[in-house]
Amino acid sequence: MPLYDAHNHLQDERFGGRQDDLVAACRAAGVVRMVVNGAAEADWPAVAELACRHPDLVHPSFGYHPWCVAERTYQWEQTLIRFLDSTPGAGVGEIGLDRWKRGLDFVAQEEMFVRQLRLAAERNRPVSIHCLQAWGRLFDCLRAGPRPVCGFLLHSYGGPAEMVAPLAKLGAYFSLPGYFAHERKQHQREAFLHVPPDRLLLETDAPDQRLPDASTLPNSAPRIAGEIPAGPLACAQHPLTDPRTGQPLNHPANLTAVYAFAARLFGEPLEVLAPRIEANFRRLFGASPTP
Repeated sequence: MPLYDAHNHLQDERFGGRQDDLVAACRAAGVVRMVVNGAAEADWPAVAELACRHPDLVHPSFGYHPWCVAERTYQWEQTLIRFLDSTPGAGVGEIGLDRWKRGLDFVAQEEMFVRQLRLAAERNRPVSIHCLQAWGRLFDCLRAGPRPVCGFLLHSYGGPAEMVAPLAKLGAYFSLPGYFAHERKQHQREAFLHVPPDRLLLETDAPDQRLPDASTLPNSAPRIAGEIPAGPLACAQHPLTDPRTGQPLNHPANLTAVYAFAARLFGEPLEVLAPRIEANFRRLFGASPTP
């Protein structure tokens, strides 16, 4: 069945130039579309190049990640506009707000987030949003608008369950990563049980947010309050490491395991879940952009 990855970073240099091999593995696994997110001016050309080489697979998204705001140049906004306007349909992201990581300029984050959100609204482009420990302020910024009519994605949503409904009313979609299969992520799983079915998406966030090892998965508790149902769970089937450091990475073809995890979490057969994920993905991201 066709699989859709709502958020990854295929351009990441930690992949060591192996992107063509990763793409081949993804295609073999059934991945038909993936949103590849830039994080700063430095990697936007690589995102664009991947979209040109694999236009049927890669849906490019260009934005300034809150961890990278200190890297901005004086012409960052004009450069972003150039990438967006040269790629009809491309998304805006990864952008957002972060109070978790130390040493970040939150004032600069918010200024850049609001400006990028406005660019997306003016062009009606889907937005991929990162948020850590700043949910109240993010909600205020989104509510104040403007927001793209097509909606926006809260990638790896880690906010409280009670904010799901208000955010959905503003146009939010929520993407579940395989990382939330880790036993310690029970609260995040519980929040996803409140996500409206027509606003659910799935993601790998590769090369980050690795899935758990089979030996660490809970395997006996019933499904209550976000606990994973009993029974075997498909885990990462594509081991990968950073060739420079030897550190393990998340392979984008592990999307198959994310689908298996989601099917168990929501108590649905894959044959029911997958078509809904496809419809939600297409509603938010639309047709493949033209490089």
